[in-house]
Amino acid sequence: MKGILLYLYTFTLCAAAEQTLLFVDDHDILYRPATRRVLHQPVRHEANPLLTGPSLKHQVAYCSVYRDPATGRYQMWYQMTGAGCVVCYAESKDGIAWTKPNLDILTFKGIPDRNVVLTSSDHYDASVVVDAPGGDLERRYKMAYWSIPEPEGVPVDPKEPRGRNGGMYVAFSPDGIHWTKLPGPVLRGNYGRITDPPFVGDEKPLGLLNSVSDVIDATYDPVRKKYVVIAKGWIDGPDGRTFWKRSVVRTESDDFIQWSPAQFVMAPDEHDGLRPGAYPGTRQGVQLHSAPAFVYQGVWFGLIQLADFETHGQQPVELALSRDHGFTWSRPFRDTMFIPVGKPDAFDTARIWSNATPVVLENEIRFYFGGAENPWGFGGSESEWGSKKKLPKTGIGLATLPLDRFAGLKPLDRIGQITLKPRSLAGVNSITVNTAAVKAAVRVELLDAQGYRLPGFTKTEAVPITGDHLRHRATWKEADLSKLPAGEIMIRLHLDRAEVFAITLN
Repeated sequence: MKGILLYLYTFTLCAAAEQTLLFVDDHDILYRPATRRVLHQPVRHEANPLLTGPSLKHQVAYCSVYRDPATGRYQMWYQMTGAGCVVCYAESKDGIAWTKPNLDILTFKGIPDRNVVLTSSDHYDASVVVDAPGGDLERRYKMAYWSIPEPEGVPVDPKEPRGRNGGMYVAFSPDGIHWTKLPGPVLRGNYGRITDPPFVGDEKPLGLLNSVSDVIDATYDPVRKKYVVIAKGWIDGPDGRTFWKRSVVRTESDDFIQWSPAQFVMAPDEHDGLRPGAYPGTRQGVQLHSAPAFVYQGVWFGLIQLADFETHGQQPVELALSRDHGFTWSRPFRDTMFIPVGKPDAFDTARIWSNATPVVLENEIRFYFGGAENPWGFGGSESEWGSKKKLPKTGIGLATLPLDRFAGLKPLDRIGQITLKPRSLAGVNSITVNTAAVKAAVRVELLDAQGYRLPGFTKTEAVPITGDHLRHRATWKEADLSKLPAGEIMIRLHLDRAEVFAITLN
């Protein structure tokens, strides 16, 4: 089960007062001679796994976390399988030590813990969106999940893949604990056997590009004011038949009930491999097992679950980027995983279940994730796990990233510079730099829109920024920003062995 922490509202409200420009891509950069971009990976917490099931028979997978900005209280919803699949609930004061309250709201066969808050027929995962205060209190907590209920009064055809009855469902809650399901699917979904694509007018479509599948992740777009779901989809294979590889689709809603047809947004390509001799089959090569997305500092980040069905069965997390509300995605960090699988014998040594719920604190960003010791059933460990000789470890883990340090720019050799696109600095009182400049330096220079240096703000007049700082204020020997001329300004960062991650305009 997965979800999104709506810190989005907080940053939207702060946008008028300050703006942070992340150097995770070149969106705000005009050019940057002699520099290179380096991805930074979150560091796993030493207390991992923070939460597990009551036994190895009860596997924990997807999770969703929300931190109340007013109280600091954490809430978690996580999927647990055992005798079926349920959504469980946990709480924490610090986000590290979690408790499972004895709720006794729902019981489920084979689940000894009393913290179950939602059950569903063949339920796979769920995603929680928490609205900002001021809306419908009874529906402040919103959940989207996948389910495959049996059609009432209709005999089950054993030849018919059950996935064709599936779809995306939603539920609402005033507190995240007591949930009310909306009857019926809000969006049709698909997965099943390989076949030819349907004809126009077919009542049972298979493998269509406008259909969700069994991985659902919800978030909120504060700019367009839309709820957005990023979900697993499917693409047709080389011979045109359905269900060849998993892909990524997108759908949106104004009210979390009426959703647009899912739109195809991302698929595996030639760099993701092909399993020779395995075609036809649905588990060949590297596939995109959805890409939970969140919005931060104007950037859409996708945490691609990169499922390798071809060799080792592992599923690390790759970082993808979008600048158009999650419609168009780039994959600039394919050589280095954002969250790689864990060490051998760890609970997360094979698969990582990412989500859309990073928690942003003053100095760090927390990424909670589900982890599994067993790889996908196709790979190097198939004999061990496929024969069920060993029960795998699973759990919820945490990895932390220093604030805004998704990726940094550093010189190819010793020096480099970054020139940002011209922008108005009217009303800006300070420029702060997020930098690692130990035994190094950063100097901030200002130029006009045509590239002419501004007296008082030149490289030689800039006070060097040294050391490791999340936000270090740029200063000059005698000038300050109040003395800037009218018009657009170009900010230029001179790097001397330093790495920079972002700048913030206050």
